[in-house]
Amino acid sequence: MVDLQTIPIGWERGLMAAENVKLRLRRATRALDEAGVPYAVVGGNAVSEWVARIDEGATRYTKDVDILVRRPDLDAVKAALESAGFIYHHVWGVDGFIDGPNGKPSAGIHLLFASEKVKPNDEHALPEVDDSERGAEFQVISLEGIVRMKLIAWRLKDRVHLLDMIGVGLLDSTWPWRFPPHLAARLQELLDDPNS
Repeated sequence: MVDLQTIPIGWERGLMAAENVKLRLRRATRALDEAGVPYAVVGGNAVSEWVARIDEGATRYTKDVDILVRRPDLDAVKAALESAGFIYHHVWGVDGFIDGPNGKPSAGIHLLFASEKVKPNDEHALPEVDDSERGAEFQVISLEGIVRMKLIAWRLKDRVHLLDMIGVGLLDSTWPWRFPPHLAARLQELLDDPNS
């Protein structure tokens, strides 16, 4: 019988899940750093890194770790992450790693490849790994790089991440001109009506 008094309640489980993502991110990036493999943290963790520089209370939880690497470095990435206890997986066309034998792909590490398109019909490729800077603990994609990635993907969560960056003042009316016209129009739409 399960002792309900020892099971964390919902919000505690949420905090534990968020902490596990941070630990997974640190283990993975430390392993890549130690192996000398070029990378950049992207996705929700990159957005959190940028937003937290302005307002740590405005960051959002993300359930996985997205890392940008170069395809020719895939074997070195595998070796580094496997040495840290991660297990390589290729699921639904995505290269990634689960955290040990009981890990879940949805809460794992997902690789994206620099200078490649995520989907064949994407109009633009992802940034290069060098389009990044050193954060306090890991290499993170540049602000312009993460904004470009979010504008290309344009899913609901990408728009929310862009709104978070707008909300803390990282993005303003000076930003759209940095991007091709259709990406600039997407950003301008959010700047014009951040509550839509």
